[in-house]
Amino acid sequence: MKSSFRPMLVNGPFQDPALYVALRWQGDALLFDLGRIDRLSPGHCLRLSYVCVSHTHMDHFMGFDQLLRLTLPRDRELTFCGPPGLIDNIRGKLAGYTWNLTASYTLALTVVERHDDRLVQARFRACTGFASELLPDVVAPPHALVDTDAFHIATTTLDHRIPCLAFRVSERRHLNVRTDVLAARALRPGAWLAALKHAVRAGDDHARIALPNGESIPASVLARDLIQDQRGQQIAYVVDTRFDPGRRARARRRSTLRRGAIPRRRPRRGREAASSDGAAIGVPRPRRRRASPRSVSFLAALSGNGAGVPRRGASGVPR
Repeated sequence: MKSSFRPMLVNGPFQDPALYVALRWQGDALLFDLGRIDRLSPGHCLRLSYVCVSHTHMDHFMGFDQLLRLTLPRDRELTFCGPPGLIDNIRGKLAGYTWNLTASYTLALTVVERHDDRLVQARFRACTGFASELLPDVVAPPHALVDTDAFHIATTTLDHRIPCLAFRVSERRHLNVRTDVLAARALRPGAWLAALKHAVRAGDDHARIALPNGESIPASVLARDLIQDQRGQQIAYVVDTRFDPGRRARARRRSTLRRGAIPRRRPRRGREAASSDGAAIGVPRPRRRRASPRSVSFLAALSGNGAGVPRRGASGVPR
């Protein structure tokens, strides 16, 4: 089963935290934390649709300016999610610049804060000089943050002497295309497969799918033979949380993070990546530097089949 999520650590384990997750079939990407991001190419930054910020210490948030510079002249809407106070943090960043030449720009930033019982939202548009526009609050169940047709993001608050969010992104359904059926019917892969998957996820059985050979067939008929519906995959991101033996038990009860996201024992140094059964998998570590004994900083990449972090190419992005 090919992974729909392609996670990549942008920097080394002792550099600014940032996890880039490419969504293979949607053409979009997610970014968890916004520290130093200069290793990401402009093309990969422009694929971003959501940026999840655990907290706004400098090493988790300094990349905001670079991302803004890349997206400023683009016709895009970018959503930032994080803890209470993120709206003020982004408002302050934007207030540091002069915006008298952006009246014709269409970039819009939406900022979502996770509070105890609701989501607090604001919008900043380039055409208005990024003036703050408060949006209606959304009553949300515990831990809910982002909900789309393809995936959803859940969160919980950990202790870093300030609120620090941990995140879990989950694929709703993993729809696999049977290539043997494609070959038997002499059908070429193309955009029609994405349209078929979209119809399946939306439950639109009567949607007509235009095939490369000119035929138009209902989605339910095509999906019966072409699509394998499997359990969705998951990735959890946890960083900069103080070690607390009781937190692991609380995380299990809340079902916010899969088992393995909280280490079984306190690691001596560095970050760890854990598979879904809790077993550590290799993440390169420098030999000399030790992590602070007061905190545990690690990243867990969890997928439905226990896959780890993919290899990176010369540009630092997933192959």
